[in-house]
Amino acid sequence: MSALPQEQGSLVQALQQPERIERAGRSFYRGQLHGHDVVLALSGIGKVAAATTTTVLAEHFGVTRILFTGVAGGLGDEVRVGDVVVAQSYLQHDMDASPIFERWLVPGYASITMDCNIALTQQLALATGLCVEQDGHAIDWPALGLEAGHRPRMHQGLIVSGDRFVSTQRESQALRSALTTAGHDVLAVEMEGASVAQVCADYGIAFTAVRTISDRADDSAHLDFGLFVEKVASRYADHIAHAFLKALPTAAGG
Repeated sequence: MSALPQEQGSLVQALQQPERIERAGRSFYRGQLHGHDVVLALSGIGKVAAATTTTVLAEHFGVTRILFTGVAGGLGDEVRVGDVVVAQSYLQHDMDASPIFERWLVPGYASITMDCNIALTQQLALATGLCVEQDGHAIDWPALGLEAGHRPRMHQGLIVSGDRFVSTQRESQALRSALTTAGHDVLAVEMEGASVAQVCADYGIAFTAVRTISDRADDSAHLDFGLFVEKVASRYADHIAHAFLKALPTAAGG
């Protein structure tokens, strides 16, 4: 599952016995990859769009595991453009029902953060680390406005989501400061993942997610976003998804 087509690479083309299905104004592609029955879904941008898509995956397709691939803005000190973050947990940074409820807590849930599935996340981290190491050497970083010899890294931790594109240094610093002060060591910010985590919690679906850092969520928009998604994020998503599925046990194998 991704928000944009470029964030899924060429996975649709790789499907065996593909079938296109229309639901809730979206196109879903069902088929097989590496011995797994899979559904590829594009949610569109934003938490509501992502929640709708996740609900269709649960109700109509009966999925039991969801992998989300996409891009995000880096917030953590060590998180750089071209790095990749594997989510361990999510938080909705624009949820605020205070003073009735604690800030960032979704009413009705026990915790501010929603954890990703541990086993799937461990497998995703292995696949991601391998792909980042391999692909990092093959990408022309100077053509993307980054220094030659750039060595991307994988990070694991908290990603936050909200219905706002964080694109100024002032806003990103304020967001990070508030979260850090409250004890939440945030690595990246995007617009869908936390809502997917919430719907997956409701349905008992195992959820994991990986995000390529396309910017620092600040004023320094020195990269061509479209070019970055095409040349870096799409490549990562494609290779990570293949490596992840290859290592994931099939239903027959348990």
